Amino acid sequence: MLRALYTAATGAQSQQFNIDVIANNVSNVNTNGYKKVRAEFQDLLSQTFRAAGVLGQQGTTTPTGIQVGLGVGISATQRVFTPGAFTQTGNSLDLAIQGEGFFQVQLNSGEVGYSRDGTFKRDANGTLVTSDGYPLIPSVIIPPNTTEVSIGINGAVSIRQAGSQTLSQVAQLQLARFSNSAGLESIGRNIFVETPASGTPIVGQPGQGDFARTTTNQGFIETSNVQIVEELIGLITAQRAFEANTNVIKSSDQVLQSVTNIIR
Repeated sequence: MLRALYTAATGAQSQQFNIDVIANNVSNVNTNGYKKVRAEFQDLLSQTFRAAGVLGQQGTTTPTGIQVGLGVGISATQRVFTPGAFTQTGNSLDLAIQGEGFFQVQLNSGEVGYSRDGTFKRDANGTLVTSDGYPLIPSVIIPPNTTEVSIGINGAVSIRQAGSQTLSQVAQLQLARFSNSAGLESIGRNIFVETPASGTPIVGQPGQGDFARTTTNQGFIETSNVQIVEELIGLITAQRAFEANTNVIKSSDQVLQSVTNIIR
């Protein structure tokens, strides 16, 4: 009977973790470029009382064995990189990536960060930076006398300066992609960093080579890919599963109480 108590406890703990993951998704429903996370489960070890295929009393082999599982555990948290919806902002420095790829930014630690959040701004020097001040890689500098900024679907950054009638290209955006984007590590602030699981980044220009189907869209931002209805359904399922496991604990406790009362 104690086995049922511990087994149900693993189920309750796993569903609590699942609810924590769902809560984080819901809290980021309005976070630009956010990618939802899915909790994945796996069963724990099974206790074997009789192995399948052992010889029986009549010299035949048993077709099935006798095993009982010992609960459930979290196997992984899978980040889902499906695209979010595009929202038109009209801001010339807002960018959305259509297709695979990440913007590259220079972190304070010297590492390169990767993000789908394209809400860029100009700092005091005219450099395009994130909301936290991380500059784009390669660097994009907009001169102070610029009257128009145009960013093409191929990532070409062009400007029109005061007194000029023509656009001139000043920078070229480069994007990065990974063979296993789910292996990236989130460090907050809408930024991921490379890990051994993600592999090394493949860098290229939108519309060319490995990024032939990827474009940059000026005046748009990519919103979170969290679907609130799906998350609420998942929350209800997790809550019911948690309640079922706690009911198993209560039932096991009642049986133990009955067994204890027998010897009185």
